[in-house]
Amino acid sequence: MPRTPPPTETRDAVETLHGEEIRDPYRWLEGDDEDVSAWVSAQNEHAKSFLRGETRDDLEPRFRALANSAAYFPVVPTPNGYFQRYTPADEDLPLLTVRDDLDGERRVLTDPNEWSDDATLTLDWFVPSPDGSLVAYGVTEGGTEQYDVRVVDAKTGDTVDELRETGRTGERSFAWTDGGFYYGRTGALEDGGQLDKSLAYHRLDGGGEDDADDELPIELDGQTWAGLHTDTDSDYLVVELTRGWERTDVYAERDGEFEPLVTGEDAIFEPRLRGNRAFFLTSLDAPNYRIVAAELADAAGRDAPEAFEPVVPERDDAILRDFVLTTDHIVAHYERDAVSELVAFDLDGTRVEDAPLPELGSIDEGSLHGSTDEECFFRYQSFDHPPTAYRYAVGEGVTKLDAPEVPVEADLQVERERYESADGTEVPLFVVHAGVEPGGDNPTLLYGYGGFELSQTPAFRRYAVPFLERGGVFVVANIRGGGEFGEEWHHAARKEHKQNTFDDFIAAAEHLVERGYTSPERLAIDGRSNGGLTVGASITQRPDLFAACLCIVPLLDMLRFHRFLLGASWTAEYGSPDDPAAFEYIREYSPYHNVEEREYPAVLFKTAEGDTRVHPAHARKMAARMQAKHTGDAPILLREERDTGHGVGKPTEMVVREKLDEWTFVFEQLGVE
Repeated sequence: MPRTPPPTETRDAVETLHGEEIRDPYRWLEGDDEDVSAWVSAQNEHAKSFLRGETRDDLEPRFRALANSAAYFPVVPTPNGYFQRYTPADEDLPLLTVRDDLDGERRVLTDPNEWSDDATLTLDWFVPSPDGSLVAYGVTEGGTEQYDVRVVDAKTGDTVDELRETGRTGERSFAWTDGGFYYGRTGALEDGGQLDKSLAYHRLDGGGEDDADDELPIELDGQTWAGLHTDTDSDYLVVELTRGWERTDVYAERDGEFEPLVTGEDAIFEPRLRGNRAFFLTSLDAPNYRIVAAELADAAGRDAPEAFEPVVPERDDAILRDFVLTTDHIVAHYERDAVSELVAFDLDGTRVEDAPLPELGSIDEGSLHGSTDEECFFRYQSFDHPPTAYRYAVGEGVTKLDAPEVPVEADLQVERERYESADGTEVPLFVVHAGVEPGGDNPTLLYGYGGFELSQTPAFRRYAVPFLERGGVFVVANIRGGGEFGEEWHHAARKEHKQNTFDDFIAAAEHLVERGYTSPERLAIDGRSNGGLTVGASITQRPDLFAACLCIVPLLDMLRFHRFLLGASWTAEYGSPDDPAAFEYIREYSPYHNVEEREYPAVLFKTAEGDTRVHPAHARKMAARMQAKHTGDAPILLREERDTGHGVGKPTEMVVREKLDEWTFVFEQLGVE
């Protein structure tokens, strides 16, 4: 007999938006009082009744074996050492380490496993000083991404300085100088404080108090996020102010004076400094991106990109995703059909060589780091290649540094296919399996994201290995809204075009059925964060097409997303429900508002109490409404985690537990042996 979910009280809540009456009987679940806590506890117990049992017991030893391998994060080089986070096989959290040379022993600068008994304090980012004598890192509790910043001596690990409660700061908004550092800071979580932003300068001998720091005269609104850039041989601080993933204003500061480099252009500009010369990754007149450069003394104050010199032109066949500078070269990371390529250029843009990389893989976003020597470092992975740290030097090739040993017992095959979406657009996808043939009825998991110009590239999913070993098919669709084909691919599914994301994802599912990989009865879908919106819209628009859905830390109430946490900063992506025109198209697809009385596939909603990006109310309210409207027997479950957030800094033990939840659900709903 089906197990009945716990009852959810409805409470009258009616709001009139642009002339339409919106009823929201589960709005009370947006709160954090005792009633909500009791409801969440009841939902967690209900979910456990489905997620505990023989299937989980069968999977757990394999998952623990997969987890019990070392993890290596990107290497960050300095003249006096190579910094890296590294998780030993028997530890929950990564250590911050440094090596004097690449063949030397690691010195542990700090071990977060020793900070708290329950592994809730984590180290999520670090930035070494240019000479490698100091390193700053961010400490957060419970995955909230609200940071304290500690500065330690790179020889001894001793704490030199500490800033408390800097908020949502990170390596992108941190830049060293000789006597201290610039950094970004935000307010507290309460009352939208994460969007209360400022930039400041901290002197290392200033006592460590925020009120002793000098605030920079730059105003930041809720839509704008800052990046800070310095160089030991430069007289300038360069500040990039990116608004809504669509435009960047750039300023150069020298001797206390801020002068514009670029303002008012509907394009992205990401600077890298080499002395008093700046190189920019830009989408100006180049939706696939290119590199331009300028002498700051000549360009500052002109506020015109005409002062910039073209260096590396746009390519038609690939997206320029990132680049770093070495002593004499530009090393550029391209994506062609969501697969990484690495190309070296002279500083004037002359192409030198292509670096050999394994096939059908990807360089992790943000992992490419240059040095003052002729070398750079990155982390690379693919569907059958665990995340591995590499070194590349122009003329010397690519060298593997640190590779985990993950026990994979299947010969995985990766195939590239294309299909037509509803409007005729051709969309690619990756199909991963261990030798299954189309024409069968294979259990299949389809993953998608489709937003914020984020590419979904080949990645090693270690906890998908048992599914693949037992005849499963894992698929990643490169749907519009992502960055797989540059700015135009992103813009094709923003705001009023957002339905293209869902059409692409639904068409991917139809393609898998038509190709004979699977059937609707054995097809599950998976989406996280913005991807949770993708799968949420898919099950409300085409519930007949899927057997099961993983909807993780999702956005689902799209008429109220902008009222919680970081939501107001995402209106550039989705449009604002306060705008009558945007309300019309958002109302059409908002998953929470399109739940009807009918049969739905099985759904596991997962969220986190400490999520400071996407409010857990999205998953709570959607689960409650679907449980009330669902006419079938498939379970609609909610699992809300405590002591964690959107996904950053989770200890290994927590990851194993969560992955066991997810894959137990998939195995049972798809009938995997």
